[in-house]
Amino acid sequence: MSETPLDPLRFEPIYQYRLWGGRRLADVLAAPLPADGPIGEAWILSDREDYPSRVADGPLEGRTIGQLMNQFPEQLLGRLAPRFHSGLHRFPLLLKFLDAREILSVQVHPPDAHAELIPAGETGKTEAWVVLEAGTKSLIYAGLKPGVTEADLRLAVTNGEVADRLASFTPKPGDAVFIPAGTVHALGGGVVVFEVQQNSDVTFRLYDWNHVDAKTGKPRDLQIDQALACVDFGESAGGLVAPVAERTTPVLRESLFHCEQFWVWRLWGDSPFTVGAAGAPRVLVCIEGAGQVEHGGAAYAAGKGDVLLLPAVTGACTFRPRGAVKVLEIAIPE
Repeated sequence: MSETPLDPLRFEPIYQYRLWGGRRLADVLAAPLPADGPIGEAWILSDREDYPSRVADGPLEGRTIGQLMNQFPEQLLGRLAPRFHSGLHRFPLLLKFLDAREILSVQVHPPDAHAELIPAGETGKTEAWVVLEAGTKSLIYAGLKPGVTEADLRLAVTNGEVADRLASFTPKPGDAVFIPAGTVHALGGGVVVFEVQQNSDVTFRLYDWNHVDAKTGKPRDLQIDQALACVDFGESAGGLVAPVAERTTPVLRESLFHCEQFWVWRLWGDSPFTVGAAGAPRVLVCIEGAGQVEHGGAAYAAGKGDVLLLPAVTGACTFRPRGAVKVLEIAIPE
């Protein structure tokens, strides 16, 4: 195994039941959805013990991303490898597609600084969304209205008036939304998004719209005190962000998110373009159209919904579209 070269790696999606989900991820990914029930999430790159992503094909088929991190740290991570000691650290990002047919719970994730609220082995959770589909009833809540205090928010939870305290907007396809840890947020009403987040599963529910889980017949638990302890009551950086065009040829390359936890660019057009970076890993997610990544004389297909991990040893590659495409390129900050 130590001699196995690391080429671009494709991973199988992991579908997740969510009471607020729907069936629209069937139009986003090629892998068929489970037979029935609402599917709210597709985890497309996950280094979690309970739901590990596995390589879909090639000589490493079936291997988990965690096994690759341990077996090939230098090949996979390049100059970032010293930050991830074998067996101690996971791939730091978790990538998903979300289908929020119904409204999600109003929730908040802790920042890294709130170590007392974060279980052992977890981190804080900053995340961001790229809106893929939305309708007239779609809604995103991100942050508080000006002047809302902890006392205001606690009272609103008791009175069922949380929505009145939150900043909200009607999303449209292409919107980029930043949700730093500490930002109260929710989304729903038939919106489909791509999500990039820290590799953490720590969520505190503040309010759940009186939802009842059809599987249990009971409301889901709330963590009101922990949620309020995490909320950033100052001026939040959360909400809509304006893409920054870095170049326009051979395709448009836009910077969407550039934070401490992740960097994300959107590339779109119909001409071949360069992806990847020398000495550092990159992740590609095709969100519209199709094409192929060319590396070492081989071609790796990338259709809508596909994720490809470009190991550090891969370096820069060519993405050759088949018609117009939109591709997200994601980096771990150095």
